[in-house]
Amino acid sequence: MKTIEAEVLVIGGGATGAGVLRDVCMRGYGGLLVERSDLATGTSGRFHGLLHSGGRYAVKDPSSAKECMDENRVLRRIAADCIEDTSGYFVTTEKDDPSYSDLFVDGCRRAGIPVEEISVSAALNAEPRLSPRISRVLQVPDAAIDAWKTVWGCVRSASDHGGRALPYHKVTGILREGDIVVGAVVEDRAGDEVRIRAGFTINASGAWAAQIAALAGCGGFTILPGRGIMIAMGHRLVDTVINRCQMPTDGDILVPIRTVSVIGTTDEEASDPDDLRILQDEVDRMLADGETLVPGFRQVRALRVWAGVRPLFKDEKAESSSTREVSRSHRLLDHHDRDGVEGFITITGGKFTTFRRMAQDSVDIMGAQLKDERACHTHEEALPDSEERTYYKLGSRLAAREERLHDEQIICECELIGRRALENAMQRRGSSDLDDIRRTLRLGMGPCQGGFCIYRSAGILHSLQRIDAASATASLRDFLQERWKGLHPILYGDGLRQARLDDWIFQGLLNVEQLQS
Repeated sequence: MKTIEAEVLVIGGGATGAGVLRDVCMRGYGGLLVERSDLATGTSGRFHGLLHSGGRYAVKDPSSAKECMDENRVLRRIAADCIEDTSGYFVTTEKDDPSYSDLFVDGCRRAGIPVEEISVSAALNAEPRLSPRISRVLQVPDAAIDAWKTVWGCVRSASDHGGRALPYHKVTGILREGDIVVGAVVEDRAGDEVRIRAGFTINASGAWAAQIAALAGCGGFTILPGRGIMIAMGHRLVDTVINRCQMPTDGDILVPIRTVSVIGTTDEEASDPDDLRILQDEVDRMLADGETLVPGFRQVRALRVWAGVRPLFKDEKAESSSTREVSRSHRLLDHHDRDGVEGFITITGGKFTTFRRMAQDSVDIMGAQLKDERACHTHEEALPDSEERTYYKLGSRLAAREERLHDEQIICECELIGRRALENAMQRRGSSDLDDIRRTLRLGMGPCQGGFCIYRSAGILHSLQRIDAASATASLRDFLQERWKGLHPILYGDGLRQARLDDWIFQGLLNVEQLQS
Protein backbone atom coordinates (compact mmCIF):
# COMPACT_ATOMS: atom_id res chain seq x y z
CA MET A 1 0.00 0.00 0.00
CA LYS A 2 1.32 3.43 -0.96
CA THR A 3 2.06 5.76 1.98
CA ILE A 4 1.99 9.57 2.03
CA GLU A 5 3.35 11.71 4.85
CA ALA A 6 1.77 15.01 5.94
CA GLU A 7 2.02 17.26 8.96
CA VAL A 8 -1.71 17.97 8.89
CA LEU A 9 -4.42 15.95 7.16
CA VAL A 10 -7.70 17.72 6.34
CA ILE A 11 -10.72 15.54 5.58
CA GLY A 12 -13.37 17.24 3.45
CA GLY A 13 -13.09 19.36 0.31
CA GLY A 14 -15.88 21.85 0.86
CA ALA A 15 -15.47 25.48 1.86
CA THR A 16 -14.53 24.64 5.45
CA GLY A 17 -11.97 22.00 4.48
CA ALA A 18 -10.43 24.23 1.81
CA GLY A 19 -10.35 27.08 4.32
CA VAL A 20 -8.64 24.85 6.89
CA LEU A 21 -6.05 23.72 4.33
CA ARG A 22 -5.29 27.34 3.44
CA ASP A 23 -5.03 28.38 7.08
CA VAL A 24 -2.81 25.43 7.98
CA CYS A 25 -0.43 26.13 5.11
CA MET A 26 -0.32 29.89 5.70
CA ARG A 27 0.78 29.19 9.28
CA GLY A 28 3.70 27.16 7.95
CA TYR A 29 2.42 23.61 8.45
CA GLY A 30 2.50 21.06 5.65
CA GLY A 31 -1.14 20.42 4.73
CA LEU A 32 -2.85 17.69 2.70
CA LEU A 33 -6.60 17.63 1.94
CA VAL A 34 -8.59 14.59 0.84
CA GLU A 35 -12.11 14.64 -0.59
CA ARG A 36 -14.23 11.69 -1.67
CA SER A 37 -15.47 13.47 -4.82
CA ASP A 38 -14.50 16.71 -6.56
CA LEU A 39 -13.98 19.84 -4.50
CA ALA A 40 -17.14 21.71 -3.46
CA THR A 41 -19.57 19.00 -4.57
CA GLY A 42 -21.23 18.51 -1.20
CA THR A 43 -23.01 21.19 0.80
CA SER A 44 -20.71 24.00 -0.39
CA GLY A 45 -21.57 23.48 -4.05
CA ARG A 46 -25.28 22.97 -3.41
CA PHE A 47 -26.59 26.17 -1.87
CA HIS A 48 -28.15 29.31 -3.30
CA GLY A 49 -25.00 31.41 -3.48
CA LEU A 50 -25.86 33.88 -0.73
CA LEU A 51 -23.14 35.78 1.10
CA HIS A 52 -25.02 36.37 4.33
CA SER A 53 -25.21 39.71 6.05
CA GLY A 54 -26.64 37.80 9.00
CA GLY A 55 -30.06 39.36 8.56
CA ARG A 56 -31.83 36.01 8.27
CA TYR A 57 -30.71 35.15 11.80
CA ALA A 58 -30.82 38.59 13.41
CA VAL A 59 -33.96 37.89 15.47
CA LYS A 60 -33.64 34.22 16.39
CA ASP A 61 -29.88 33.53 16.38
CA PRO A 62 -28.04 36.82 17.07
CA SER A 63 -24.62 35.24 17.69
CA SER A 64 -24.79 33.52 14.32
CA ALA A 65 -25.95 36.78 12.73
CA LYS A 66 -22.98 38.69 14.15
CA GLU A 67 -20.57 36.01 12.98
CA CYS A 68 -22.03 36.24 9.47
CA MET A 69 -21.62 40.01 9.32
CA ASP A 70 -18.06 39.86 10.61
CA GLU A 71 -17.08 37.30 7.99
CA ASN A 72 -19.06 39.09 5.28
CA ARG A 73 -16.66 42.00 5.74
CA VAL A 74 -13.59 39.75 5.67
CA LEU A 75 -14.62 37.88 2.52
CA ARG A 76 -15.32 41.15 0.73
CA ARG A 77 -11.66 42.02 1.36
CA ILE A 78 -10.02 38.71 0.52
CA ALA A 79 -12.37 37.15 -2.08
CA ALA A 80 -13.78 40.14 -3.96
CA ASP A 81 -13.46 38.49 -7.37
CA CYS A 82 -15.82 35.73 -6.16
CA ILE A 83 -18.48 38.21 -4.96
CA GLU A 84 -21.13 40.28 -6.72
CA ASP A 85 -22.14 43.18 -4.49
CA THR A 86 -25.88 42.92 -5.03
CA SER A 87 -27.03 44.29 -1.66
CA GLY A 88 -30.15 42.79 -0.09
CA TYR A 89 -33.75 43.77 0.64
CA PHE A 90 -35.90 42.33 3.41
CA VAL A 91 -39.44 43.05 2.27
CA THR A 92 -42.72 42.80 4.15
CA THR A 93 -45.30 41.20 1.86
CA GLU A 94 -49.05 41.02 2.34
CA LYS A 95 -48.56 37.55 3.86
CA ASP A 96 -46.04 38.66 6.51
CA ASP A 97 -46.60 39.98 10.04
CA PRO A 98 -45.82 43.74 9.88
CA SER A 99 -44.59 43.75 13.48
CA TYR A 100 -41.67 41.45 12.64
CA SER A 101 -39.85 44.22 10.75
CA ASP A 102 -39.29 46.20 13.97
CA LEU A 103 -37.86 43.10 15.65
CA PHE A 104 -35.66 42.64 12.58
CA VAL A 105 -34.25 46.17 12.78
CA ASP A 106 -33.50 45.78 16.50
CA GLY A 107 -31.84 42.41 15.89
CA CYS A 108 -29.67 43.79 13.10
CA ARG A 109 -28.49 46.68 15.24
CA ARG A 110 -27.62 44.38 18.14
CA ALA A 111 -25.65 42.11 15.79
CA GLY A 112 -23.81 45.01 14.16
CA ILE A 113 -25.51 44.55 10.78
CA PRO A 114 -25.94 47.81 8.84
CA VAL A 115 -29.65 48.21 8.13
CA GLU A 116 -31.44 51.06 6.38
CA GLU A 117 -35.09 51.53 5.55
CA ILE A 118 -35.80 52.63 2.00
CA SER A 119 -39.12 53.63 0.50
CA VAL A 120 -41.26 51.08 -1.30
CA SER A 121 -41.21 53.29 -4.39
CA ALA A 122 -37.39 53.33 -4.40
CA ALA A 123 -37.29 49.55 -4.08
CA LEU A 124 -39.78 49.10 -6.91
CA ASN A 125 -37.83 51.52 -9.06
CA ALA A 126 -34.69 49.44 -8.51
CA GLU A 127 -36.52 46.11 -8.81
CA PRO A 128 -39.60 46.59 -11.04
CA ARG A 129 -40.52 42.87 -10.99
CA LEU A 130 -40.91 42.94 -7.20
CA SER A 131 -44.46 42.65 -5.92
CA PRO A 132 -46.12 46.09 -5.66
CA ARG A 133 -48.00 44.81 -2.59
CA ILE A 134 -44.96 45.04 -0.31
CA SER A 135 -45.39 47.51 2.55
CA ARG A 136 -41.86 47.94 3.95
CA VAL A 137 -38.28 47.47 2.68
CA LEU A 138 -35.12 47.16 4.79
CA GLN A 139 -31.71 47.11 3.10
CA VAL A 140 -28.73 45.06 4.38
CA PRO A 141 -25.31 44.15 2.89
CA ASP A 142 -26.20 40.74 1.46
CA ALA A 143 -24.33 39.68 -1.69
CA ALA A 144 -23.91 36.75 -4.08
CA ILE A 145 -20.81 34.54 -3.94
CA ASP A 146 -19.42 31.94 -6.36
CA ALA A 147 -18.87 28.85 -4.21
CA TRP A 148 -16.70 26.90 -6.62
CA LYS A 149 -14.43 29.83 -7.37
CA THR A 150 -14.03 30.55 -3.65
CA VAL A 151 -13.17 26.96 -2.75
CA TRP A 152 -10.72 26.58 -5.62
CA GLY A 153 -9.24 29.97 -4.70
CA CYS A 154 -8.55 28.68 -1.18
CA VAL A 155 -6.90 25.55 -2.57
CA ARG A 156 -4.79 27.58 -5.01
CA SER A 157 -3.74 29.84 -2.15
CA ALA A 158 -2.85 26.79 -0.05
CA SER A 159 -0.85 25.40 -2.96
CA ASP A 160 1.13 28.64 -3.10
CA HIS A 161 2.05 27.95 0.53
CA GLY A 162 3.01 24.30 -0.04
CA GLY A 163 -0.38 22.61 0.40
CA ARG A 164 -1.91 19.84 -1.67
CA ALA A 165 -5.45 18.61 -2.35
CA LEU A 166 -6.44 15.11 -3.46
CA PRO A 167 -9.99 14.99 -4.82
CA TYR A 168 -11.57 11.58 -5.40
CA HIS A 169 -9.83 10.07 -2.38
CA LYS A 170 -12.46 8.65 -0.02
CA VAL A 171 -11.60 8.04 3.63
CA THR A 172 -12.25 4.39 4.48
CA GLY A 173 -10.52 4.25 7.84
CA ILE A 174 -8.83 6.35 10.51
CA LEU A 175 -5.40 5.26 11.73
CA ARG A 176 -4.91 5.17 15.50
CA GLU A 177 -1.98 4.23 17.66
CA GLY A 178 -3.48 3.82 21.10
CA ASP A 179 -5.31 7.05 21.90
CA ILE A 180 -3.62 9.05 19.14
CA VAL A 181 -4.97 9.50 15.61
CA VAL A 182 -2.03 9.26 13.20
CA GLY A 183 -3.73 9.58 9.81
CA ALA A 184 -6.19 7.82 7.56
CA VAL A 185 -6.61 5.21 4.85
CA VAL A 186 -8.17 6.50 1.63
CA GLU A 187 -9.34 4.86 -1.57
CA ASP A 188 -8.68 6.55 -4.91
CA ARG A 189 -10.82 6.50 -8.03
CA ALA A 190 -9.13 3.34 -9.30
CA GLY A 191 -9.99 1.51 -6.07
CA ASP A 192 -6.41 1.50 -4.79
CA GLU A 193 -5.83 2.19 -1.11
CA VAL A 194 -3.41 4.85 0.11
CA ARG A 195 -2.17 5.21 3.68
CA ILE A 196 -1.70 8.79 4.89
CA ARG A 197 0.44 9.32 7.98
CA ALA A 198 -0.26 12.66 9.62
CA GLY A 199 0.80 14.45 12.78
CA PHE A 200 -2.70 15.89 13.17
CA THR A 201 -6.06 15.25 11.50
CA ILE A 202 -8.88 17.78 11.12
CA ASN A 203 -12.32 16.40 10.26
CA ALA A 204 -14.04 19.07 8.14
CA SER A 205 -16.43 16.76 6.32
CA GLY A 206 -19.59 18.74 7.08
CA ALA A 207 -22.75 16.65 7.05
CA TRP A 208 -20.57 13.51 7.03
CA ALA A 209 -18.56 14.58 10.11
CA ALA A 210 -20.22 12.09 12.48
CA GLN A 211 -19.45 9.23 10.10
CA ILE A 212 -15.76 10.18 9.91
CA ALA A 213 -15.55 10.69 13.68
CA ALA A 214 -17.04 7.23 14.22
CA LEU A 215 -14.18 5.74 12.17
CA ALA A 216 -11.85 7.22 14.79
CA GLY A 217 -13.91 5.76 17.63
CA CYS A 218 -15.31 9.17 18.55
CA GLY A 219 -19.10 9.16 18.84
CA GLY A 220 -21.76 10.65 21.03
CA PHE A 221 -22.88 13.41 18.71
CA THR A 222 -25.26 13.61 15.80
CA ILE A 223 -25.32 15.71 12.67
CA LEU A 224 -28.89 16.39 11.58
CA PRO A 225 -28.83 16.66 7.78
CA GLY A 226 -31.26 19.40 6.80
CA ARG A 227 -32.18 18.73 3.17
CA GLY A 228 -33.37 21.64 1.06
CA ILE A 229 -34.13 22.22 -2.61
CA MET A 230 -33.38 25.28 -4.73
CA ILE A 231 -34.53 26.22 -8.23
CA ALA A 232 -32.54 28.26 -10.75
CA MET A 233 -34.84 30.36 -12.91
CA GLY A 234 -34.02 31.13 -16.54
CA HIS A 235 -32.81 34.69 -16.08
CA ARG A 236 -32.25 37.35 -13.46
CA LEU A 237 -35.64 38.42 -12.21
CA VAL A 238 -33.97 40.72 -9.68
CA ASP A 239 -30.52 42.25 -9.27
CA THR A 240 -30.77 42.46 -5.47
CA VAL A 241 -31.03 39.59 -2.99
CA ILE A 242 -34.69 39.56 -1.89
CA ASN A 243 -35.76 38.08 1.46
CA ARG A 244 -39.20 38.06 2.99
CA CYS A 245 -39.07 39.90 6.31
CA GLN A 246 -40.23 37.05 8.52
CA MET A 247 -38.78 34.15 10.48
CA PRO A 248 -36.85 31.94 8.00
CA THR A 249 -39.11 29.49 6.22
CA ASP A 250 -39.42 27.74 2.86
CA GLY A 251 -39.22 29.65 -0.42
CA ASP A 252 -38.54 33.02 1.18
CA ILE A 253 -35.35 34.15 -0.59
CA LEU A 254 -34.43 34.98 -4.18
CA VAL A 255 -30.72 35.30 -5.01
CA PRO A 256 -29.38 36.75 -8.29
CA ILE A 257 -26.29 34.70 -9.15
CA ARG A 258 -24.52 35.20 -12.47
CA THR A 259 -27.20 35.09 -15.20
CA VAL A 260 -29.96 33.38 -13.19
CA SER A 261 -32.04 33.83 -10.06
CA VAL A 262 -32.16 31.08 -7.43
CA ILE A 263 -35.15 30.64 -5.14
CA GLY A 264 -34.77 28.66 -1.95
CA THR A 265 -35.03 26.77 0.18
CA THR A 266 -37.02 24.01 1.77
CA ASP A 267 -35.80 22.44 5.00
CA GLU A 268 -36.59 18.80 5.68
CA GLU A 269 -34.79 16.53 8.11
CA ALA A 270 -33.04 13.71 6.26
CA SER A 271 -31.76 10.47 7.73
CA ASP A 272 -28.81 10.31 5.34
CA PRO A 273 -26.60 13.22 4.17
CA ASP A 274 -26.50 11.58 0.73
CA ASP A 275 -30.30 11.81 0.47
CA LEU A 276 -30.67 14.40 -2.28
CA ARG A 277 -34.11 13.41 -3.48
CA ILE A 278 -36.30 16.10 -5.01
CA LEU A 279 -40.01 15.76 -4.28
CA GLN A 280 -42.50 17.16 -6.75
CA ASP A 281 -44.64 18.80 -4.09
CA GLU A 282 -41.57 20.71 -2.86
CA VAL A 283 -40.98 22.02 -6.37
CA ASP A 284 -44.62 23.06 -6.74
CA ARG A 285 -44.60 24.83 -3.37
CA MET A 286 -41.36 26.64 -4.20
CA LEU A 287 -42.70 27.93 -7.51
CA ALA A 288 -45.90 29.06 -5.76
CA ASP A 289 -43.90 30.83 -3.05
CA GLY A 290 -42.03 32.73 -5.75
CA GLU A 291 -45.28 34.41 -6.74
CA THR A 292 -45.36 36.21 -3.38
CA LEU A 293 -42.10 38.00 -4.19
CA VAL A 294 -42.36 38.28 -7.98
CA PRO A 295 -45.83 38.14 -9.58
CA GLY A 296 -45.80 35.88 -12.63
CA PHE A 297 -42.96 33.82 -11.19
CA ARG A 298 -44.48 30.51 -12.30
CA GLN A 299 -44.57 31.69 -15.91
CA VAL A 300 -40.78 32.14 -15.95
CA ARG A 301 -38.76 29.24 -17.29
CA ALA A 302 -37.12 27.12 -14.59
CA LEU A 303 -33.65 25.90 -15.61
CA ARG A 304 -32.79 23.37 -12.95
CA VAL A 305 -33.64 22.17 -9.46
CA TRP A 306 -31.20 20.62 -7.00
CA ALA A 307 -30.97 19.60 -3.37
CA GLY A 308 -28.32 20.25 -0.76
CA VAL A 309 -27.83 19.09 2.82
CA ARG A 310 -26.96 21.43 5.70
CA PRO A 311 -24.74 20.00 8.45
CA LEU A 312 -26.65 20.98 11.59
CA PHE A 313 -25.21 20.02 14.97
CA LYS A 314 -28.03 19.64 17.48
CA ASP A 315 -27.09 20.23 21.11
CA GLU A 316 -29.05 19.66 24.32
CA LYS A 317 -30.50 23.19 24.24
CA ALA A 318 -32.39 22.59 21.01
CA GLU A 319 -35.44 20.64 22.15
CA SER A 320 -37.31 20.67 18.86
CA SER A 321 -36.60 18.01 16.25
CA SER A 322 -37.06 20.52 13.44
CA THR A 323 -33.85 21.44 11.66
CA ARG A 324 -35.09 25.04 11.52
CA GLU A 325 -34.72 25.06 15.33
CA VAL A 326 -31.02 24.19 15.29
CA SER A 327 -28.43 26.96 15.58
CA ARG A 328 -26.59 27.83 12.38
CA SER A 329 -23.42 28.59 14.38
CA HIS A 330 -20.54 26.18 13.94
CA ARG A 331 -19.40 23.53 16.37
CA LEU A 332 -15.79 22.63 17.08
CA LEU A 333 -15.22 19.30 18.85
CA ASP A 334 -11.88 18.76 20.56
CA HIS A 335 -11.74 14.97 20.77
CA HIS A 336 -8.83 15.13 23.22
CA ASP A 337 -11.09 16.74 25.83
CA ARG A 338 -14.25 14.98 24.70
CA ASP A 339 -13.10 11.42 23.98
CA GLY A 340 -9.52 11.21 25.21
CA VAL A 341 -8.30 10.91 21.61
CA GLU A 342 -5.35 13.09 20.65
CA GLY A 343 -4.41 14.49 17.26
CA PHE A 344 -8.01 14.76 16.03
CA ILE A 345 -10.69 17.48 15.98
CA THR A 346 -14.01 17.91 14.17
CA ILE A 347 -15.41 21.16 12.80
CA THR A 348 -19.00 21.19 11.52
CA GLY A 349 -22.15 23.29 11.26
CA GLY A 350 -21.93 26.93 10.29
CA LYS A 351 -22.55 28.40 6.87
CA PHE A 352 -20.58 29.05 3.72
CA THR A 353 -20.20 32.69 4.77
CA THR A 354 -18.40 31.70 7.99
CA PHE A 355 -16.04 29.07 6.59
CA ARG A 356 -12.90 31.16 7.07
CA ARG A 357 -13.65 31.76 10.75
CA MET A 358 -14.44 28.08 11.23
CA ALA A 359 -11.06 27.23 9.74
CA GLN A 360 -9.29 29.75 11.96
CA ASP A 361 -10.90 28.35 15.11
CA SER A 362 -9.96 24.80 14.07
CA VAL A 363 -6.30 25.57 13.47
CA ASP A 364 -6.14 27.57 16.71
CA ILE A 365 -7.29 24.48 18.63
CA MET A 366 -4.83 22.31 16.73
CA GLY A 367 -1.99 24.66 17.65
CA ALA A 368 -3.02 24.58 21.30
CA GLN A 369 -3.05 20.76 21.31
CA LEU A 370 0.36 20.65 19.65
CA LYS A 371 1.68 23.40 21.95
CA ASP A 372 2.75 25.19 18.77
CA GLU A 373 0.45 28.19 18.46
CA ARG A 374 0.96 30.34 15.37
CA ALA A 375 -0.91 33.45 14.24
CA CYS A 376 -3.67 33.31 11.61
CA HIS A 377 -3.24 35.45 8.48
CA THR A 378 -6.11 34.27 6.28
CA HIS A 379 -8.04 37.50 6.92
CA GLU A 380 -5.13 39.57 5.60
CA GLU A 381 -4.08 37.96 2.31
CA ALA A 382 -6.38 37.97 -0.73
CA LEU A 383 -7.17 34.84 -2.69
CA PRO A 384 -5.67 34.47 -6.18
CA ASP A 385 -7.46 36.78 -8.68
CA SER A 386 -8.86 38.89 -5.82
CA GLU A 387 -5.72 40.91 -5.13
CA GLU A 388 -7.21 44.07 -6.68
CA ARG A 389 -10.29 43.73 -4.46
CA THR A 390 -12.65 44.33 -7.38
CA TYR A 391 -16.09 42.72 -7.21
CA TYR A 392 -17.42 40.55 -10.01
CA LYS A 393 -19.86 42.43 -12.24
CA LEU A 394 -22.59 40.94 -14.38
CA GLY A 395 -21.61 41.42 -18.00
CA SER A 396 -17.86 41.23 -17.45
CA ARG A 397 -17.64 37.92 -19.31
CA LEU A 398 -19.51 39.39 -22.29
CA ALA A 399 -17.32 42.51 -22.27
CA ALA A 400 -14.17 40.37 -22.25
CA ARG A 401 -15.55 38.25 -25.08
CA GLU A 402 -16.39 41.26 -27.24
CA GLU A 403 -12.73 42.29 -27.17
CA ARG A 404 -11.78 39.13 -29.06
CA LEU A 405 -14.85 38.22 -31.07
CA HIS A 406 -12.97 36.40 -33.83
CA ASP A 407 -10.05 34.99 -31.83
CA GLU A 408 -11.42 31.54 -31.08
CA GLN A 409 -14.32 29.16 -31.40
CA ILE A 410 -17.14 29.50 -28.88
CA ILE A 411 -17.94 26.10 -27.38
CA CYS A 412 -20.64 27.07 -24.86
CA GLU A 413 -22.75 29.94 -26.16
CA CYS A 414 -24.85 30.23 -23.01
CA GLU A 415 -21.85 30.91 -20.75
CA LEU A 416 -19.55 32.35 -23.48
CA ILE A 417 -16.84 29.74 -22.99
CA GLY A 418 -14.21 29.71 -25.73
CA ARG A 419 -12.19 26.72 -26.85
CA ARG A 420 -8.98 28.08 -25.35
CA ALA A 421 -10.51 28.47 -21.89
CA LEU A 422 -11.99 24.98 -22.11
CA GLU A 423 -8.70 23.40 -23.14
CA ASN A 424 -6.81 25.27 -20.42
CA ALA A 425 -9.29 24.06 -17.79
CA MET A 426 -9.05 20.46 -18.99
CA GLN A 427 -5.25 20.56 -18.87
CA ARG A 428 -5.14 22.32 -15.50
CA ARG A 429 -7.64 19.98 -13.88
CA GLY A 430 -6.24 16.85 -15.52
CA SER A 431 -9.71 15.34 -15.23
CA SER A 432 -11.63 13.31 -17.79
CA ASP A 433 -14.89 14.13 -16.00
CA LEU A 434 -16.91 16.77 -17.84
CA ASP A 435 -18.84 17.51 -14.66
CA ASP A 436 -15.57 18.59 -13.03
CA ILE A 437 -14.97 20.99 -15.92
CA ARG A 438 -18.53 22.29 -15.52
CA ARG A 439 -17.78 23.43 -11.99
CA THR A 440 -14.60 25.15 -13.13
CA LEU A 441 -16.11 27.08 -16.06
CA ARG A 442 -19.91 26.78 -15.62
CA LEU A 443 -19.92 24.62 -18.75
CA GLY A 444 -23.43 23.53 -19.72
CA MET A 445 -25.13 25.58 -17.00
CA GLY A 446 -27.08 27.91 -19.29
CA PRO A 447 -30.54 27.48 -20.84
CA CYS A 448 -29.58 24.49 -23.01
CA GLN A 449 -28.11 22.67 -19.95
CA GLY A 450 -25.38 21.19 -22.14
CA GLY A 451 -27.59 20.42 -25.13
CA PHE A 452 -25.44 22.32 -27.62
CA CYS A 453 -22.01 22.36 -25.97
CA ILE A 454 -21.37 19.14 -24.16
CA TYR A 455 -20.93 16.87 -27.18
CA ARG A 456 -18.40 19.38 -28.55
CA SER A 457 -16.64 19.37 -25.20
CA ALA A 458 -16.54 15.56 -25.16
CA GLY A 459 -14.80 15.61 -28.54
CA ILE A 460 -12.23 18.13 -27.29
CA LEU A 461 -11.69 16.06 -24.14
CA HIS A 462 -11.09 12.98 -26.31
CA SER A 463 -8.50 14.69 -28.50
CA LEU A 464 -6.79 16.78 -25.82
CA GLN A 465 -6.37 14.17 -23.10
CA ARG A 466 -5.90 11.32 -25.56
CA ILE A 467 -8.53 9.22 -23.82
CA ASP A 468 -10.29 6.58 -25.89
CA ALA A 469 -13.72 7.06 -27.39
CA ALA A 470 -15.35 4.80 -24.81
CA SER A 471 -14.04 6.93 -21.93
CA ALA A 472 -15.17 10.15 -23.61
CA THR A 473 -18.61 8.66 -24.20
CA ALA A 474 -18.85 7.55 -20.58
CA SER A 475 -18.03 11.08 -19.43
CA LEU A 476 -20.66 12.48 -21.80
CA ARG A 477 -23.32 10.07 -20.52
CA ASP A 478 -22.49 10.80 -16.89
CA PHE A 479 -22.81 14.52 -17.54
CA LEU A 480 -26.18 14.13 -19.27
CA GLN A 481 -27.48 11.87 -16.50
CA GLU A 482 -26.45 14.34 -13.82
CA ARG A 483 -28.12 17.20 -15.68
CA TRP A 484 -31.30 15.12 -16.12
CA LYS A 485 -31.67 14.72 -12.36
CA GLY A 486 -32.27 18.44 -12.07
CA LEU A 487 -34.41 18.77 -15.18
CA HIS A 488 -37.16 16.18 -14.97
CA PRO A 489 -38.92 17.66 -11.88
CA ILE A 490 -39.37 21.04 -13.64
CA LEU A 491 -40.33 20.09 -17.18
CA TYR A 492 -42.94 22.57 -18.33
CA GLY A 493 -43.18 25.29 -20.98
CA ASP A 494 -39.94 26.29 -22.69
CA GLY A 495 -37.93 23.98 -20.46
CA LEU A 496 -39.89 20.99 -21.74
CA ARG A 497 -39.38 22.10 -25.33
CA GLN A 498 -35.64 22.47 -24.75
CA ALA A 499 -35.43 19.02 -23.18
CA ARG A 500 -37.22 17.52 -26.18
CA LEU A 501 -34.79 19.22 -28.55
CA ASP A 502 -31.84 17.93 -26.54
CA ASP A 503 -33.33 14.45 -26.70
CA TRP A 504 -33.52 14.66 -30.49
CA ILE A 505 -29.87 15.73 -30.62
CA PHE A 506 -28.50 13.06 -28.29
CA GLN A 507 -30.84 10.18 -29.12
CA GLY A 508 -32.00 10.93 -32.65
CA LEU A 509 -28.67 12.10 -34.08
CA LEU A 510 -25.94 10.86 -31.74
CA ASN A 511 -27.73 7.70 -30.56
CA VAL A 512 -25.88 8.17 -27.28
CA GLU A 513 -27.37 5.16 -25.51
CA GLN A 514 -25.92 2.81 -28.10
CA LEU A 515 -22.42 4.30 -28.20
CA GLN A 516 -19.68 2.08 -26.84
CA SER A 517 -18.46 2.98 -23.35
